[in-house]
Amino acid sequence: MKILVVEDDAVNRKLFGILLKDAGFETLEAVNGKQAISVAIENMPDLILMDIQMPELDGISANRILKTTGATAKIPVIALTAFAMKDDGERFISEKFDGYISKPVNVREFVNTIKSFAGE
Repeated sequence: MKILVVEDDAVNRKLFGILLKDAGFETLEAVNGKQAISVAIENMPDLILMDIQMPELDGISANRILKTTGATAKIPVIALTAFAMKDDGERFISEKFDGYISKPVNVREFVNTIKSFAGE
């Protein structure tokens, strides 16, 4: 399974990449929403982990574009957010995200959530 990690923070991007590779996944990276769209169209990942607050194009806007672009519309996108509030789950679902993960991540829960999307 190929996972696109979209995260502007280099430390988080590296951490997510290591966790995913250790769990047996192939990873791609993007540093903002604009780059995420290009990488997704070019590589058609099986899953996208999308940071919300990023420069150039935020995660919500990038997800809207991905979900309305024929080739990428069916790729599951999980929001990664450092500001998980009580109503964020509903907000992300209304924005067509397929799930969300709060940062900082719990390593075991993070990997288990990704595995559940992979059907493992």
